[in-house]
Amino acid sequence: MVLSYGFCICLLLWGGMELCSSQPLWQGGSHRSMRSKPPVVVECLEAQLVVTVSKDLFGTGKLIRAADLTLGPDGCVPLVSTEMDDMIRFAVGLHECGNSVQVTKDALVYSTFLLHKPRPVGNLSILRTNYAEVPIECHFPRSGNVSSQAILPTWVPFKTTVFSEEKLVFSLHLMEENWSTKKRSPTFQLGDKAHLQAEVHTGSHMPLRLFVDHCVATPTPSRNASPYHTIVDFNGCLVDGLYDASSAFRAPRPGPETLQFTVDVFHFANDSRNTVYITCHLKVTPADRVPDQQNKACSFSKSSNSWSPVEGTADICQCCDKGSCGILGRSRRLVGQWHKPSRSRRHVTEAADVTVGPLIFLGKASDHGVEQSTSPLTPMMLGLSLAMVVSLTLAAVVLGVARRRQAASHPIMCPVYASQ
Repeated sequence: MVLSYGFCICLLLWGGMELCSSQPLWQGGSHRSMRSKPPVVVECLEAQLVVTVSKDLFGTGKLIRAADLTLGPDGCVPLVSTEMDDMIRFAVGLHECGNSVQVTKDALVYSTFLLHKPRPVGNLSILRTNYAEVPIECHFPRSGNVSSQAILPTWVPFKTTVFSEEKLVFSLHLMEENWSTKKRSPTFQLGDKAHLQAEVHTGSHMPLRLFVDHCVATPTPSRNASPYHTIVDFNGCLVDGLYDASSAFRAPRPGPETLQFTVDVFHFANDSRNTVYITCHLKVTPADRVPDQQNKACSFSKSSNSWSPVEGTADICQCCDKGSCGILGRSRRLVGQWHKPSRSRRHVTEAADVTVGPLIFLGKASDHGVEQSTSPLTPMMLGLSLAMVVSLTLAAVVLGVARRRQAASHPIMCPVYASQ
């Protein structure tokens, strides 16, 4: 009987994340430890290929769906699983799913790939996980491991556009996670949270309370652009939290003139741009006015399956489920106009439209068709890319020499099992 061995080559495109490793990135000192259990495990059996994929594929806590995974050029679907399962499994023959075979001098190589192609949920037009393609190879009888990390592009400075009316100054800023300072960089990865702080500077006005009446996300600064995604609607209902997100207002407020909320970052499906602008309609009422259905800040809790306000009684949020909170409750994005503030009671009810952006998402995978039509690299970008490639090559050589010295007693292998 001939003893057969197998190994896989795993490379996650655009995500910038190693899928196969059993050692920390650096030995001793300060280092970033890798996963104790890799998200993709491949077993190269005698006549079968078994691929096990963690639903937390990207390690961000955002679980992928089995329906978004396929194997090979023929798009083989995974085995039947339930929502409670943490893993998604494929079990196919070595010659199935369009797998290719190549005979080399030292090995028989079967090649295929695992494809994660997320699709929007329901009627949404956004995605919260990346497109990913994981090449897989089974070598008989050799074993090895190859991995790589994505080269991050240089980020573009961002700006915050503020439109104010009367003497009130409205603002909307990206904040650091501790809410203490403004965010220095507008770059995000899918799985991150955007921390947003809306604020009004009242000056000599009477004490006022700020509300986020409506927010819409678009790939350009125009709030009427397409595609779009509504984050806050119906006079203060954070509807983005209804879907596969934990977006919510922060309670309690730092003060009546400030309102903070988080949004799980996303990008638009079938759109090559990796930027998002968020435009919010902010308004104020007297601080001593009791919050009501048209002046509120409500978040949805999946654990209790109910809406809760930052302040006020719970019944003011009941209209969020109905999708209508009075005359102004319908989505202004659909009618193309936002409510204009009344000037009949100056210094009592004021409002403004404020835009923050762009939010830039690193590692976003563009559609294949768009990749072919992108503009050519500028000389500066080409030079930076070449410099990064040289640096990474030198680092790989150093790591290779260090690992080769340990190879006799501590081989680094992909988590793939062999069979006879």
